[in-house]
Amino acid sequence: MTAADDDASSRARMRRVLAMYGPAVFAGALATRATDPVVAEIAADFGTTAAQAALLGTAYTLPFALVQPILGPIADSVGKRRVVTICIALLAVLLLGAALAASLGWLMAFRALSGAAAGGMMPLTLAIMGDAVPLKDRQVALSRILVFGISGQIAGGAMAGPVAALAGWRGVLVLCAVSAAAGLLALLLAARGAPAEPVTRYDPVIAAKRYRTILQNPSAIPLYATVAVEGALVFGSFPFLATLMMDRGIGGTAEAGYAIGAFGAGGLLYAAVARPLLGRFGQAGVVRIGGGLGAAALAGFAVAGALWVAALAGVLLGMAFYMIHNAIQTRATELSQAFRGSAISLHAFSFFAGQSLGPIAFGLGAATVGLGPSLGLAAVLLAALAWLLARRPA
Repeated sequence: MTAADDDASSRARMRRVLAMYGPAVFAGALATRATDPVVAEIAADFGTTAAQAALLGTAYTLPFALVQPILGPIADSVGKRRVVTICIALLAVLLLGAALAASLGWLMAFRALSGAAAGGMMPLTLAIMGDAVPLKDRQVALSRILVFGISGQIAGGAMAGPVAALAGWRGVLVLCAVSAAAGLLALLLAARGAPAEPVTRYDPVIAAKRYRTILQNPSAIPLYATVAVEGALVFGSFPFLATLMMDRGIGGTAEAGYAIGAFGAGGLLYAAVARPLLGRFGQAGVVRIGGGLGAAALAGFAVAGALWVAALAGVLLGMAFYMIHNAIQTRATELSQAFRGSAISLHAFSFFAGQSLGPIAFGLGAATVGLGPSLGLAAVLLAALAWLLARRPA
């Protein structure tokens, strides 16, 4: 087989994975931010405070992170495709249950279970793509999966308001359930004729041994620590942007939403130019560029005196994040070829753990030295993190 044939085969496998799993990834991401714009409506409906209703976001993302160490070994035992199929089916049912919830407590419970089910989409799809595509093409392939995830998160925030105006917050969750059902249908149709996955017995003792084997790889702990710090530095400031903009008289909640939406646009921009960038600069070069752009973006937030500056910083931060994160993801797929599902699940757990700690760190910084200096320090740390990552062999 010639090199051209190898390239064509690799692209065909990449397209097949995207067709099978992309809609499921989109559905899982769509539900992530869907309740954020309708918190006030939910609070009024159940006679509670907006602060309590806002916990619906955490109720989704925390189980997403906590389920990762469990789902990875199960997928390595019974088959990744099988686990993704079960998870997207559960997500559709649980989102419909959330739409029908009779109290805030039931809504919280369904959101938590939905988040756990959604934890089987993106991480396992990354592992499946790692199995299907050779390393030389893998970073580009993973960036294509990110398009589905980013698009889902952007759509979740963007569609919630208009849909809620027509059908209320319950209509938003019904739409999310329909999206999950469509993801399940796409997966089932695309999987017709695919070879059956081998099944082995799941044993938690064996799962623990697999994790020990993965962590014995000298690159594992530094890589997982890197993605945790990256998640904290990039996403930790988002809950404080509205306050920052109000203090400077350049906007409020809506304008902060535009800046965060611009982050998603930056991610899509990176996905569009990933192949030529990697071909021109290589993985290490792209990571260094990402570190520089990320530092400039966080510094831009720190000094922003106009909305356009904050929006531009959002675009740059989105590009920078995915330049760095895409490289970490690619390396994580190589930590263990035999137990790739477990390795990617640990990666996802570390990343979301870092995201959950980031707001705490920025909150402490804002209370002591101020949010501006905290963003400046984060800019320096993100550049240093990217530089160290680029120096380590891929």
